[in-house]
Amino acid sequence: MRSILRFTVRSVLPWLLVLPGAVWALLRLTGSDEWYPMTQLIAFTPYVALGALVPLVGLLVWRRWAAAAAAALVVLLLAAVVLPRMTADGDALAGAKGPALRVLTANVLAGSASSKGLVALVREQRVDVLALQEMTPSFVDELTAAGLRDELPYWVTYPEGNVGGSGLFARYPLRDDGMRLNPWNFGQAKAVLTMPGGQQVALESMHPTAPSTEVAVPPWRDSYADQQRATPDGPLRVLLGDFNATLDHHFIRDLIDTGYRDAADVTGHGLIGTWGPYDGDRIPPVVLDRVLADRRVGIRDYHVLSLRGSDHRPVLAELVLP
Repeated sequence: MRSILRFTVRSVLPWLLVLPGAVWALLRLTGSDEWYPMTQLIAFTPYVALGALVPLVGLLVWRRWAAAAAAALVVLLLAAVVLPRMTADGDALAGAKGPALRVLTANVLAGSASSKGLVALVREQRVDVLALQEMTPSFVDELTAAGLRDELPYWVTYPEGNVGGSGLFARYPLRDDGMRLNPWNFGQAKAVLTMPGGQQVALESMHPTAPSTEVAVPPWRDSYADQQRATPDGPLRVLLGDFNATLDHHFIRDLIDTGYRDAADVTGHGLIGTWGPYDGDRIPPVVLDRVLADRRVGIRDYHVLSLRGSDHRPVLAELVLP
């Protein structure tokens, strides 16, 4: 009995320590995130990548060399998908030399966020375009009272009494392009912005259905099947909002691969969480809110800000148009 226990500890336990990270890396690399609860868990891949160092160090100290080599491979695979988000793109401006466009996106938690705080952010950050998600009719009234029209006079609004409301607000003229309605009434306002020189930019306030439960996974998948692909040889496009997905979800990577660039990723800020323990929940921060611009658009700056009353953090990006 003692010999069996010794064999288990020395020969089996080392590989059991490697197994969780290896399975996670396999699921992440193969895009196997459409089954619950992996749909949610895959968002925490950066934390798993960091945690994968623990069995590696333990196995090295223990001198279980074969298992340590496998653990090192797991660490390298996970690092390969996570670490690039911390490195700025050498060609962030993409050769663009046109006008700057400062865009801000904020999920206002079904109208619970501070409207005065939001307008103050718009003013302080010299925002040209604001995209809102979960915007209610009463929140639109609050924005009016707080003076948002003084900063951004052009509005395209589709408020709803729950999480489905959406809006776009701009310093320059907007042409209403309707609203994309995802499953479960998650709305996305669309508009075309006309810059002072006549250049046009197609905008969309993103809010795919959230994969909050097992039954929500198919609606989430269907949401991404209907999202606007990039048009690198057509109109300039910028998608900004609460994507309810991280770069570890294959749906958003597939969307980016059509010709977008992620502002956080390009500027090396791709691991700064935008949703997490901001409403008291004990959830490690993850990156759900983002700005995607087509590959012709330069990205000069990026910041994650704060907004009282919301469980999301607003995201600001300074874009440079071609």
